[in-house]
Amino acid sequence: MATFRLGDILKTKGLINDKQINISILHQKVTGDLLGDIFVRLGFITSKELGQTLAEQFGMEFIDLSEYPVSDDALRLIPKEIAEKEEFIPIELDEGLLSIGVTNPSNITAVDRVVNITKNYPRVFLVDPDSFRDSLETSYFFLENPIQERMEEIVKEVVRTGMATGQQIASMTELIIMEGIREKATDIHINPFLDVSTVFYRIDGVLQHRFSLPKVAHGGIVSRTKIMSQIDIAETRLPQDGSFSFTFLDKSYDIRASTVPTIYGENVVMRILAGTGYLLSIDKLGFEAKGTEKIRLLFQKPYGIVLIAGPTGSGKTTTLYSALREVNLLERNVITVEDPVEYKLSFVRQTQVNEKVGYDFALAGRNFMRQDPDVMLLGEVRDEETARIAIRASITGHLVLSTLHTNDAVTSIPRLLDLKVDRFLLSTSLLAIIAQRLLRKICRFCKVEYSLTEEERAQFQEYGVSAEKGFRGQGCAKCGNTGYSGRTAIGEILIVDDEMRELIFSEAPITAMRAAALNKGMILLREDGFRKASEGVTTLEEVIRVTG
Repeated sequence: MATFRLGDILKTKGLINDKQINISILHQKVTGDLLGDIFVRLGFITSKELGQTLAEQFGMEFIDLSEYPVSDDALRLIPKEIAEKEEFIPIELDEGLLSIGVTNPSNITAVDRVVNITKNYPRVFLVDPDSFRDSLETSYFFLENPIQERMEEIVKEVVRTGMATGQQIASMTELIIMEGIREKATDIHINPFLDVSTVFYRIDGVLQHRFSLPKVAHGGIVSRTKIMSQIDIAETRLPQDGSFSFTFLDKSYDIRASTVPTIYGENVVMRILAGTGYLLSIDKLGFEAKGTEKIRLLFQKPYGIVLIAGPTGSGKTTTLYSALREVNLLERNVITVEDPVEYKLSFVRQTQVNEKVGYDFALAGRNFMRQDPDVMLLGEVRDEETARIAIRASITGHLVLSTLHTNDAVTSIPRLLDLKVDRFLLSTSLLAIIAQRLLRKICRFCKVEYSLTEEERAQFQEYGVSAEKGFRGQGCAKCGNTGYSGRTAIGEILIVDDEMRELIFSEAPITAMRAAALNKGMILLREDGFRKASEGVTTLEEVIRVTG
């Protein structure tokens, strides 16, 4: 009965429909799994949405472990084998009172075990299954294997001997990558200097220093990275790139490695790509309510082109896939080509670029037409052929989704024209361009208010935002003393209506297009950023840093 009540609640909230429930029940008859888990596996809801719904159903408070750091003191209190067996995770220890997270609201045995150990009843929160599994494994692993301490021990020995052994090189390289995974970094920078090698991580879009290593180890780390990436180890004069797979706690990560020669040695940058990401619902991405509704309607269109624009690392793929959930995947055939596949969705035919055999966006796009698609997702419009294929597909009755590397929505139009796209076809096929950036959010554990200066007030007023108070993070242990934790999107949505089509076709200047879009209510990236700063989501400094 409980599973059906859950389905009813999800349906009432508009998260699932009867057809999805019926398919899930058929899957349940084959697998025997819980209906809620099947909803998540089939991509009908996210793991977080399941957790939040269960919390509402049982009158419990929900915690998102992906945004809530787990306390080492809490972990030390409960042995890992007990937490695994009773299916709970220690979250925080506050004056002897332990907070725990459970995925099953009826998990009484977990409470009993905590009472036996701490002699106090714990605070019980509901957590979603995906973040629970990840947090449980990674939290205990890093508690038992402190990376900073292990790295310091190796560095001390290398400094003492004046040389780095093969085993030490392998260990340092592994620790560097593991630290990147722990910190949820997108990129790892290994930079050689005169007497040291430094390791920086791009976390929430900002580079942060983590390690300083002996210069004698740098060449070995570069060589180790090259070997794993299948790069020519003997070539040190030219830039090279490759990739490898790194498995950590049974989860696979794609690592893209790039080397560039510098005056002090080869510089290495590794991009970390998780094999499977966790999707957000479209209304949790950070767009304003009106913008979210516009995106939702765009992805329900039968044909045309929708582009997500922004620089590398601006969350374009996440937005694309979160919005793709708005497509009726049970009635429309969706096929994708990506580089790489970052999110895995049921009922979506996903393919991955393989340049070694010549399978690129253009080749995929040409052949997708024979797969009877309703929706085509091309990971990126990066050349003339891909652009032409996208246009051709859209005017033959298909919804085409893709990304573009541009700074804002309006300047995406001349970029497409630079790719030799016919002006008339572009004006008739383009539905919208969504430009976005990611801003760091203020850490909620150390967030404080302050009075704005006259200059700061004027900056808000320039974009029509009224604000008397500003917000910032003081820095605490939970945010690594940065004052920030997590990121949110800001965006501008250019809807291509009849007026905009005429402007595109008539070769109107960018200024005229932007003026027309603003007149129709388009919110600029910076304006959206200032609104979020006034609401206490981010800081004024962060908006200026990201938007210029």
